[in-house]
Formats: sequence, C-alpha cells, structure tokens
Amino acid sequence: MVSAGRPTRGQRAFQGVNGVILTLVVVVTLYPFVNIVARSLSGERQIRAGEVTLWPKGFNLTTYEIVVRDGVFWRNYGNTVLYTVLSTVVAMVLTTCYAYVLSKKQLRGRGLLVGVAVFTMFFSGGLIPNYVLITSLGLKNSVWAIALPNAISVFNLLVMKAFFESLPAELEEAAEIDGLSTYGILLRIVLPLSKAVIATMVLFYSVSFWNSWFSAFLYMDRTDLMPVTVYLRNLIAGATGATNAGATTEQGSQVAANIQAVTIVLTSLPILSVYPFVQRYFVSGVMLGAVKG
Repeated sequence: MVSAGRPTRGQRAFQGVNGVILTLVVVVTLYPFVNIVARSLSGERQIRAGEVTLWPKGFNLTTYEIVVRDGVFWRNYGNTVLYTVLSTVVAMVLTTCYAYVLSKKQLRGRGLLVGVAVFTMFFSGGLIPNYVLITSLGLKNSVWAIALPNAISVFNLLVMKAFFESLPAELEEAAEIDGLSTYGILLRIVLPLSKAVIATMVLFYSVSFWNSWFSAFLYMDRTDLMPVTVYLRNLIAGATGATNAGATTEQGSQVAANIQAVTIVLTSLPILSVYPFVQRYFVSGVMLGAVKG
C-alpha cells in the first residue's frame, strides 16, 4: 500500500513528462527574445552573415547611442508614459463601471447593453468616419484621441462582468443594509475583492496602449506629441530606406542592420519590468473572470 504523501510511479512519470514539456515551451518562448537582444548588441557584419544566435557577436552599441542621445526620443518616451497611464486610468474606470452594471441580473435592459457591447466586437464605423469624428470633436493632437476611442475593450469588459457575477450577492446585500450606497458598495466592498482581475485588466490595457502607434500616427500632427512607438517606427522606416538606397556610411549600415532589434528591446523593456509585479494576479484574474462555478 502506497502512503498518501508519497507519489506513485504514474504521478512521477507525469511530473517528469510535464517538466520536460514545460521546459521545451520555455526554451521556445525565450529563444526569439534572447536572439533579438543579441542582435541588438551585435555588429552589422555578423548580423548580415547570420552568425548571431544567443550571444552578441561584434559587440556594438551604435544604434542604442544614436537613439538615446536624441532629445526627441526622450520627449516621445515621456509622451508614451503619459498616454499609457492616463488612457489606462480612463479605460479602467469606464470598464469597471460598465462591467459592474452589467453584472446586475435584475437590471432592466441588461441584455440590450450586453448586445451593444458585443456588437462593437465585430462591427466598427470604419477608419474614415472615425477620423472625421475625432477631428470634428476637436480631439486631434491631444491624448484624448488615443484614450477615448479605445477606452473599453469588450473582451476585458466581459471578463470583469463574469468576475463581478461570481462574487457572493450576500456581501452586497449586507453592505446595503448597513447603509452603503451603490458607489460605496463598489468602492469599499467589490473593488477590494477584485484585486486579481483589476491587476490583470490594468496589464492588458497598459500593454495595449504602450504598443499602440497607429492612433497617434493618424491623429497627431506634431512630432513633439508623438509616442515613442511612432518615433521608432519612423526610425525603422528611415533605416529601411537607407538600406534600399545603399547605406553610405558604416554608422548607417550598422543602424540599418539592427534597428528593428533595438526598437523591440526598447519598447518591450518597460512592460517586462512591470510584469513580474502583477504576474501573480494574472492567472487567477483571468480564470476567475472567465469561469463561473
């Protein structure tokens, strides 16, 4: 008879196979990113020869130096931080309020409100009508042109709605008996119990706004208002043009060779730095919001 605390042979075999599979998944996942970092630090000749794999060859920081010495880069980087923070705050406030309302089954017209939200997942007004609308509202060259059109992700909305529905209704009923208003229940009862899903949604929105470039490219006319993603996009376009025309200098050749790798590293680094702090909430937030027992 096998003791309760000792794994069986089948359990050990499963753990071994599971460990091997997960290790392979980690290797496959990490390899492209490690390769990108190595390419960003490598020389132009080694990159073009395909010699760079997991370790930089011909160590070179030319492209990094060109980018970080540019004052426009830091101004645009600051714009990205501002746009991301403000847009995420707006998105979280609107998504949380909308999801909390939809979680109330006794709400009249609840089905219609859900249907309106889901409809927008499959249909939109189109690029030109959106541009005309943003322009007519006077939102061009402002952060609101980025924050407001993308304020509510329907996927995030539905996840938060399901999470709120999974909370015990007795808690809200007790709070209501104690004299709390609807907003008081939301702020003092519901939100403190929703840290996992809130952290997950903040991560989703932050990554989305941080990586977004097309909205700013479309609605911003001034260089000093652009986010860093547009700056790096223009840098890539310039380097590609130099490559097509034949780079005339060694520095130009180096920039054209690894500019894509450098831009990926520079745009990914802040998100990768923040992710470990919210990672522990990630799985529980998605699962609790997506599955209701």
